[in-house]
Amino acid sequence: MKVKIKIVAQEKKGWSLYKLAKEMGLPQQTVYSWASGRTQPSYDNMDRLCDILDAAVGELFEAEPVQKKLF
Repeated sequence: MKVKIKIVAQEKKGWSLYKLAKEMGLPQQTVYSWASGRTQPSYDNMDRLCDILDAAVGELFEAEPVQKKLF
């Protein structure tokens, strides 16, 4: 699953990832890593993201297409 943090932060607050990182008190690299899909936020950070962005968990994730298995 890819996290849609950048889209939600921009739509809900008008914030960049840099601003979101500052609001969360986290290194910029951490938030950029989540947004690029390299890492996932911890449960605590996901909860904080939801609170700060006033978003549901489902809004922060982007479903990846399911590949059909070829036989």
